[in-house]
Amino acid sequence: MTTDWFRRYRSAGRTRRRLLVLPHAGGSASFFHSWGSAFDDGTELLVARYPGRHDRLTDPLITDMDVLADAVTQALRPWLDLPLTVFGHSMGASLGYEVTLRLQDRYDIRPAALHVSSRKAPHRLTPRSLHLQSDDALIEEVRRLGGTDTTLLEDPDLRALVLPAIRADFTIVGTYGPRPPAAVDCPVHAHAGDHDVSTTPHDMAAWSDVTPYPFTLTTYPGGHFYLLDHPTTLTRAISDHMTPSTNRARPAR
Repeated sequence: MTTDWFRRYRSAGRTRRRLLVLPHAGGSASFFHSWGSAFDDGTELLVARYPGRHDRLTDPLITDMDVLADAVTQALRPWLDLPLTVFGHSMGASLGYEVTLRLQDRYDIRPAALHVSSRKAPHRLTPRSLHLQSDDALIEEVRRLGGTDTTLLEDPDLRALVLPAIRADFTIVGTYGPRPPAAVDCPVHAHAGDHDVSTTPHDMAAWSDVTPYPFTLTTYPGGHFYLLDHPTTLTRAISDHMTPSTNRARPAR
């Protein structure tokens, strides 16, 4: 079943928990298609479907992180009845952080864990102006980072279709942060490629500032899109932190 905002991969058995996956800038739900069968029978997967791509091609683009986070949080409301884990890669990590803050502040929902991947913590970000540069400069950055089928950008007709969404996402990335490290009321687990020149493991360590709970940082061989080469290792790491203890005490602040 697919909704406007999420591609939903139902669990094979009785659903006991959900995993929200938030793609990177320029990414789509299809990037995480293989994750639909990567978790146990009790886990349902919700992968965000950002506007302006695939069958949401005609939906208005979003260029502001707060607007996007508000929309995703609102769309999640029907699925807040079970334990939720949040994973975001690159831009999706910042989005996951903002969604987690909104869930706890607006609905008193505390995810089992927030997993952040290949993205600096909110207070360590620096504004960027790539979204204001030429199409060629934007495409070159997409190629440099990897993870996106750049052959789509070589065909003029396809390029005209996909480039607006990419530019909208990079506008979000370039105009978000730095922000004070407001605490999320759940553990945070960071994931990074050991050769990622855009977001180093040292950068990822600063995510420890946004949680009073135990923090972990896992590094993988690879660059910004290390997860393409290590999907099983990553999904196992996420699975290990999916279900919160029913007696989890909040740390003293």
